Amino acid sequence: MKLRNSAPDGAWQQKQKLWKMTVLRWSALAVGVFYGFSHQRTITATQQAQHQEHEYAQKQKLINKAKAEFAKKNNPKSASESGIITNADDPKFDLEKYLLQVAKEHP
Repeated sequence: MKLRNSAPDGAWQQKQKLWKMTVLRWSALAVGVFYGFSHQRTITATQQAQHQEHEYAQKQKLINKAKAEFAKKNNPKSASESGIITNADDPKFDLEKYLLQVAKEHP
């Protein structure tokens, strides 16, 4: 007496193989979808980090450029660069040269 259904043993084994293949296929599909999702998240996070670093570098470059321009505009040239003595107590101080320099810097 057979406890299984009335199909011959060969048909029962074939149904088991088909069921196992179906489970294997669906499992592989689920694993592939999960892997694709997690891999895409990793790629997106990496690209966002690179984009933020690039933006930060651009902003830092602009800030440094603005600082240099500000320093150039607001800091007077040193005595060694211009050759003019700006200390009024110095005996070699020339008021006319100093006033001409100030006029050049601030038109």
